[in-house]
Amino acid sequence: MPTWEHVEKGGASQGAWPGSPPPPPPRSGAGPPSNLRRSNMAPRLCSISVSARRLLRSPGPRTGDGAAAAAARFYSKDNESSWFRSLFVHKVDPRKDAHSTLLSKKETSNLYKIQFHNVKPECLDAYNSLTEAVLPQLHLDEDYPCSLVGNWNTWYGEQDQAVHLWRFSGGYPALMDCMNKLKNNKEYLEFRKERSRMLLSRRNQLLLEFSFWNEPQPRAGGNIYELRTYKLKPGTMIEWGNNWARAIKYRQENQEAVGGFFSQIGELYVVHHLWAYKDLQSREETRNAAWRKRGWDENVYYTVPLVRHMESRIMIPLKISPLQ
Repeated sequence: MPTWEHVEKGGASQGAWPGSPPPPPPRSGAGPPSNLRRSNMAPRLCSISVSARRLLRSPGPRTGDGAAAAAARFYSKDNESSWFRSLFVHKVDPRKDAHSTLLSKKETSNLYKIQFHNVKPECLDAYNSLTEAVLPQLHLDEDYPCSLVGNWNTWYGEQDQAVHLWRFSGGYPALMDCMNKLKNNKEYLEFRKERSRMLLSRRNQLLLEFSFWNEPQPRAGGNIYELRTYKLKPGTMIEWGNNWARAIKYRQENQEAVGGFFSQIGELYVVHHLWAYKDLQSREETRNAAWRKRGWDENVYYTVPLVRHMESRIMIPLKISPLQ
């Protein structure tokens, strides 16, 4: 490694370490000449460089090498885990309640099932007719602890799709009771067999309703419905619920809020918000009005980073839907 003297005698830049800016000019009365000061500093500077290289090459601290041993202790795994890591690790307080318990309604034990049926395009009319003939019988039969909440065809979004929302009063026991009875219902089994010929695919989810949302109630006709689906980052459901619990008041004036749900079985960390509007123009005006209310923008600001994917469906209710 070149020293200051080497630079003075044969280096590329007089009085400068390679790659560094030149030193300031000497001041009068500042001491010995600059070339003498550089010569005196050279052994000390070179000694530091050699020590650093030796420390980097050394596999570990040597006995008697105080500097190397101190450095090794400083960067030891124990010290890193004890103080350095504690600067960045977020400590989470243990919870004794599941997220579903904290977010869902305590006064009811309702469980919801949402179904998405992708129908063959040429079979959509026949599918709707078959559905409208069979599903109301289950809705009206008191032996089955289930009821229809809404039935729709997707207008904008996935085409040739039917969406059904069911409520099971009594939670999981009601769901299992209903399923066991349907296994012995010959008419329903025949319905499923006929329906299967019309479908391309189907999927479902079991949902709970947010405690701060309205419980879906039947509505008179003349509405379109929007189902907005948010797929959240895992671990963010509580934060989502906290923000929307404050923000839902900004979307209540026109009675557009129908229901809010989050998934329990099926694809997880999925939120569904169901809205009702008179038409698409009413939807546009209602959504724009929310932005003029102080506080709505904060909800959007804090919840958008929680979302991995979002989707909107505009839906038209079937004749049998309680939500018209």
